[in-house]
Amino acid sequence: MKLIVYPHAMEIGGSQLNAIELGAAVQRLGHEVLLVCENGPLVATAETLGLERCAIPDQRRRPSLPVMRLLLDLVRRRGIQLVHGYEWPPILDGWLGPQLRAGVPVVGTVMSSAVAPFVPRTIPLVVGTDELRKRCVAEGREPVRLLEPPVDVEANAPDVDGAPFRRSLGIASETVLLVVVCRLVRELKLEGLLTACHVVGQLVREGADVRLAIVGDGAAREQVEQAAARANAEAGVRAVHLTGELQDPRPAYAAADVVLGMGGSALRGMAFAKPLVVQGERGFWRRCDEQSVSLFLDGGWYGLGDGGDGAARLRAELGPLLAEPARRLQLGRFARKLVEERFSLAHAARVQLEVYEQALAAARHPAPTELARTLFGLGVYKVDRRWQRWRGTASADDFNALQEMRS
Repeated sequence: MKLIVYPHAMEIGGSQLNAIELGAAVQRLGHEVLLVCENGPLVATAETLGLERCAIPDQRRRPSLPVMRLLLDLVRRRGIQLVHGYEWPPILDGWLGPQLRAGVPVVGTVMSSAVAPFVPRTIPLVVGTDELRKRCVAEGREPVRLLEPPVDVEANAPDVDGAPFRRSLGIASETVLLVVVCRLVRELKLEGLLTACHVVGQLVREGADVRLAIVGDGAAREQVEQAAARANAEAGVRAVHLTGELQDPRPAYAAADVVLGMGGSALRGMAFAKPLVVQGERGFWRRCDEQSVSLFLDGGWYGLGDGGDGAARLRAELGPLLAEPARRLQLGRFARKLVEERFSLAHAARVQLEVYEQALAAARHPAPTELARTLFGLGVYKVDRRWQRWRGTASADDFNALQEMRS
């Protein structure tokens, strides 16, 4: 099979990393994969994994007529049989280009928390949580397949050496190190990052031997730096460390005693046999353990709280992990076993191939009514986004933003 994999971005993030790793895993199974993508930090990862790349402009409209033309040209010149778009802009570029013009099927993956309503309902979809799958089915979308965010359990494993990462920050081996690896952005992430800084500053002031390392970069970096500075001033020592973005964050995961996070980052931390405290919004924090794991398997590695005291909640979830090293080891083994059995990249690649084969068998040109509904819905969305930008209320990640979580 010859296929295009088209992620929506190439900054370090879960959806695009899944696109690259799954594309490489499918290629290892004997298929030809062409990565169509913009520039960005993850290009180096794609090259390391042996994926051929076709570059597109970083600055473009979404959806993009030039990208549609490029996809159509690649389909015709290279004999591409299927286009796989990650998140709504690549999905529409593929559907309005190769599928509409050449009948080449498009598969869409949505690792955000909602599917844009203007995404055609007949496109085969892959989603990351069973909750979202059920919503899609209730909306009349078909087919929809659950594929939880995969993890390369060979590359992300407990045998990675985390000692150099600790030494680089001057953190002793006996100090409990909390690590969060994420983009520093307002949507989804910022609330939890600010809370974690505040809590760690308090804990150190009270005598706890604990530190926090935040690995990542983004538009909210200044706010996180300010929170870290306040925490460090309260603690009287450097309790919170900002490392910036790491091309390879595995040593940070390996150095951790406890991982804080959500989504794919949470699962990668678990692959290193680390206990996990899942971060959400509205005060949500929850340890992943034998009692809570079903919550995350059904709803995804994220949560919405009731708007209560997030700092108190985080302290409560961290308490047993800071006080009981044996419990940390126990939950770390539990985490690694879960990831190996349910989230391995090899398993995900086989599921992905099944989706491709079904899409090829059912391929058809879009119906005129579906095309009209999609274009009308997209137009309404664009007008609404312009209105939000004019008012200063537009979020950076649209369908990955908080207000879309329960739509």
